[in-house]
Amino acid sequence: MAKSEQSVKVGVRTLTLSNVEKVLYPGNRFSKGQVIDYYVRVAPYMLPHLKDRPITLKRYPEGVRGEFFYEKNAPAFTPKWVKRFSVSRHHHAGVIHYIVINDLPTLVWVANTASIELHPFLHRVPKISVPTEIVFDLDPGEGADILSCARVAMLVRELLEQVKLKSFVKVSRSKGLQLYVPLNGKLEYDVTKEFAKTVAELMEQRHPDLVVAKMAKELRKGKVFVDWSQNSETKTTSTFMRCAPKRMCRTSRFQ
Repeated sequence: MAKSEQSVKVGVRTLTLSNVEKVLYPGNRFSKGQVIDYYVRVAPYMLPHLKDRPITLKRYPEGVRGEFFYEKNAPAFTPKWVKRFSVSRHHHAGVIHYIVINDLPTLVWVANTASIELHPFLHRVPKISVPTEIVFDLDPGEGADILSCARVAMLVRELLEQVKLKSFVKVSRSKGLQLYVPLNGKLEYDVTKEFAKTVAELMEQRHPDLVVAKMAKELRKGKVFVDWSQNSETKTTSTFMRCAPKRMCRTSRFQ
């Protein structure tokens, strides 16, 4: 099938969008054009959370039910105007040229590559060793559910409040929750990761019938795993968006 293309003006940039009619969400029949349109509409709320954060793309060229792949390096066809930040590889020679999504044209360009999920780091460039938040990923094991996660989130929040730390919860896909603790200091990952691990282990000690802090999946039955390991310079957290939002417009300016 021949690839369809159209040119659109986004801010000061002219972008070429391709195959906007392709269905990416078969269950709701949402097209790539509607996904792009959705990102345009939520950009004022989304871009502040992405600003200056290196991004790993999770691309679904055949839609959410098809094959997907992660892309850390900016693709070879990335326009020159798209901001990048280079990070040395940890286990191999060379660098990774991450995309940084700081403006609407970049966000639209990324959406056009069928990057449905965006995975930012907890740090901002250029200070890649200094996280701007601590995150706890609450993952329910077999027999537990999102209500179990909500209960654990409340317990973790109560503990954090005792040391005068604020926390904010957000959904994580369809079954779990994530708890974020904003930071405004200069602490590096070696400190924040150890702190997160200590909190998780303390929760397990206090609530052994509800919480597990160890990685082994066989220990999670009926409990919520408080994953502290996400607090690492090498890990990203899933931000946007695997499940189709209920309010995605049926009509799109990109047809």
